[in-house]
Amino acid sequence: MTAVKATINDATQIHQMVNSLASQGEMLARPLSEIYENIRDYFVIRQGEKVVACAGLHVNWADLAEIKSLAVNPDNQNQGLGEKLVSACLAEAGELGIATIFCLTYKPNFFQKCGFTLVKKTDLPHKVWGECYRCPKFPDCDEEALILYLNKEK
Repeated sequence: MTAVKATINDATQIHQMVNSLASQGEMLARPLSEIYENIRDYFVIRQGEKVVACAGLHVNWADLAEIKSLAVNPDNQNQGLGEKLVSACLAEAGELGIATIFCLTYKPNFFQKCGFTLVKKTDLPHKVWGECYRCPKFPDCDEEALILYLNKEK
């Protein structure tokens, strides 16, 4: 199974998987409209016609992007699919010339295994918080912030 760019036909499956995991406290929910609006951000891994994993690379600024909505169907976890999605996102970031990738997550250990480093949320650029004010958990975010520099000189 390989990570490929999502198509418009994947949006409802992405929405269902993300929100199913969100209902279990694993991640934040996303409205279907947001997934459609950002479908070009997403990578998916399919098993036949079924989307079993997804992640988005959302560009925030010239040198900054976020990996968001990383979700793997519970039946397909521990098979390396999350790592494949992170690799696909990082490869695309590199192709775009984006040097800094961050994520906000309830699963910091996973991202640390992928090379990310824990940081204080307040260390992230203010540009990041443009989306946060719409979150029901704002301003009491309980996610962990992590960052990875593709240009290792930072």
